[in-house]
Formats: sequence, C-alpha cells, structure tokens
Amino acid sequence: MPVYPDTDKLNAVEQTLTSFPPLVFAGEARALKADLAQVAAGKGFLLQGGDCAESFAEFHPNNIRDTFRVLLQMAVVLTFASKQPVVKVGRMAGQFAKPRSSPVEKIGDVELPSYLGDNINGIEFTPESRIPDPDRMLRAYSQAAATLNLLRAFSTGGYANLRQVHQWTLDHIGKSPWATKFSEMADKIGESLDFMEACGIDPQTVPQLKGTSFYTSHEALLLQYEEAMTRQDSLTGEWYDTSAHMLWIGDRTRFEGSAHVEYLRGVQNPIGMKCGPSLTPDALLAMLDTLNPSREAGRITLISRFGHDKVEAGLAPLVRAVKREGHPVVWSCDPMHGNVIKADNGYKTRPFDRILSEVKGFFAVHRAEGTHAGGIHIEMTGRDVTECTGGAVAITQEGLADRYHTHCDPRLNAAQSIELAFLLAEMLNLERSEKRAEAA
Repeated sequence: MPVYPDTDKLNAVEQTLTSFPPLVFAGEARALKADLAQVAAGKGFLLQGGDCAESFAEFHPNNIRDTFRVLLQMAVVLTFASKQPVVKVGRMAGQFAKPRSSPVEKIGDVELPSYLGDNINGIEFTPESRIPDPDRMLRAYSQAAATLNLLRAFSTGGYANLRQVHQWTLDHIGKSPWATKFSEMADKIGESLDFMEACGIDPQTVPQLKGTSFYTSHEALLLQYEEAMTRQDSLTGEWYDTSAHMLWIGDRTRFEGSAHVEYLRGVQNPIGMKCGPSLTPDALLAMLDTLNPSREAGRITLISRFGHDKVEAGLAPLVRAVKREGHPVVWSCDPMHGNVIKADNGYKTRPFDRILSEVKGFFAVHRAEGTHAGGIHIEMTGRDVTECTGGAVAITQEGLADRYHTHCDPRLNAAQSIELAFLLAEMLNLERSEKRAEAA
C-alpha cells in the first residue's frame, strides 16, 4: 500500500470521490454474478482479458477499441466452438494499481520508491514522480469513466453486431495464419445469420445478435480508491464497489487478516481470487468461507496462476478440496503470471509455448477431477506489440525490442490472443465431447 505524505490532501480526494457518481451499477454487478453462476454450473465460459496496467500516457479511444474487438473475436471463436455462452470481462476502466515485489527500485547507484501504477505515482525514474499523489486517483476515475462510456457504446451501439464479424479483424492480424481461420469461421457465421434471417430472425429483432454484455474488472489493490467508490444500493440496501463490476484479490493480498479480504467480503460484487503455489487447500477453504459464507453461485471466481511446470501438481489438490466441500466456484486459468522470464537482452517476456502449456495443464486437471475448466484470465492488447515470444507470428527474443510498450508486464498481442482462442476452443470441444460421451 502506498504511503501518502500529504494526508490532508488524501482525505480531501477521498471525500471528492465519495461524492462522484458510480462508474457501474449494482444491477449490472448482479447480472454478471448471474452469468458467472451459469459458468460455475458448467454452462458457459469466462473470458477475462486486457491490459497488464492501464496508463495515462496510452489512453486513446483506438487502443480501447482494438482491445475490445480482439476480445470480441476471441469470444466468437470460443462460442462458435463450445456452443456455450461466453461471459466477457475486460481488465479495463480501472486496472491501474500494480503490486510490486519490492518497495524500492534501483538503477545504477540511485534507489527510489517502486512504481505502483499511474493512479498512485509516475513511471518516470525521478524522486518527484515516485511520490504518491492522491490527485492521480481523480484522473484515474475520469479515465475509467471515459473508457466505460466508450465500451458501453461499442457493446450496445452496433459495433458488436454479429453482422460486423469480418470487420473486427485488425490489419496486423493478417500476418497470422489464424486470420485465415477466423475469416473462414466468420463466413460460417454469416451463412448462419442468412439462414436465420430467412426464417424471420435478424439482428434488428433479436438484441443478442446486434449487441453484447461487456463487464469491467480490476484488482482491488488501492483500498483508498475502492472504499471511496463504495455505494449502498437503493433497491436492496446492500453495498457494492461501484468502480468495477468484478474485483479480484491478488496473490500478495490474499492472507488471513488482510485488509483487502476484509473489505471485499463486505461488498456484493462478484469476486476473483488468485490461487498460486503458496496457497494450501485448507487456507483456500477458509478464504471461501470468509468471502462467500452463504455459498452463493457466481460470487467467487478462483484464478489459478502456477506456472507451466507446476500447474498440474499445484492445482489438483485445490480443485479436489473445493469440490469435496461443495463450494460453487468458477475455475479460471491465468497462464501469464507464473511464466515470466528474463530474455538474454534484459526484457521481461512470457514464452507463448509456456502459456499454452499451463492452459493445457489446467484443462487436464479439470478433466481428471470431473470439474469444469471455466475460464481464462490473460494480459493482452489489441496493439501490434512484441512483448511475448513465440506463437504463429514467431516473435523472437531479439525482436522484443521492436515494439515493447508495456508499463509493467508483457502482454499477448492481437494475433497471439486469437491463436490462443482457437487452441482454447479445441480444448473446450474435447471437454464437451467427453461430457456427451459420459451422458450417453
């Protein structure tokens, strides 16, 4: 947690945020919870993705649009393959604060406080920039509000119309062989829509075909901001964090006595929780009892993040314990955070083959335990960046420097994200065929 030197200014900013309108509404959070309850029951899939850390410098409508349409593409691929609804949740409109493994950063002989995210301090390596500034929370609120406004327009204003599926492909994805596969799938969707229209069903009369539900999420890390954005719902009297539809607890803030856990157990939003190698089955069950004592379906999403070589051994005991105790959770896979390496040229990267390996291990565990592999949680962007190596676009370690733009951790680019979606679709198809065989 940041230490603000000017507490009077911090209190004034918190009071100002408390008087601002909510960014999301309680009814929207309840709708997401209902969607996630279906995923927990094995009747859907959660697609959660977006920036590692949003920044003030890269705030631009084109960046928001491009990330949104890659998520749309991924969702269409997954829906078409699995024949199940895909719940779309962006790491957007609030994903600013980042936990750091060290409170200080050293370059040469100079040591300064770590960069904690644009809503806390600046990324520039100067003493002035690294001082936590409460006014940054006001700018984060403004950027989140503008981002949400654009996302709502895209999701309901015609951009997400399935008739536009061919137009969602970004120009730079054309370099990937998966672009051809997506185009072929888009042709099939178009033919299906033509048939439905001949039967009297078209996007003008069926809202689900011309728009989509799109939710936002971020890690509930900066408690000063989250508490100031908490509102009591006028319809139910319950409390909601109105900064996002879904919040999650990270690996570093998930422990007994955590202020973050204490805060989130008091709000009714859907809650995610990262599950890594340090988490024991008993500690997980205790955390579930704390955060969801009534065992409400859709309330909890467990986001596993182990690393490609640890996922099967580490995840299986947790899945087994949760299944045994009957907690209704969504199991989602974060194949990003456990697979960071440092390239020979000093860049942090994530090899695509390791990301894919962790996803395969995640699905293997759920097949073995008879549970539903319910989601994916990825750091990605619609921009043509070179931050993760590998994939069909074959980014090399030497090529990382070409377009390495992240403020924090390496992200999948658009082509790699679409490739991952098709590989996920294959695994979902396998899960679906195995369940049908068992039922027969």
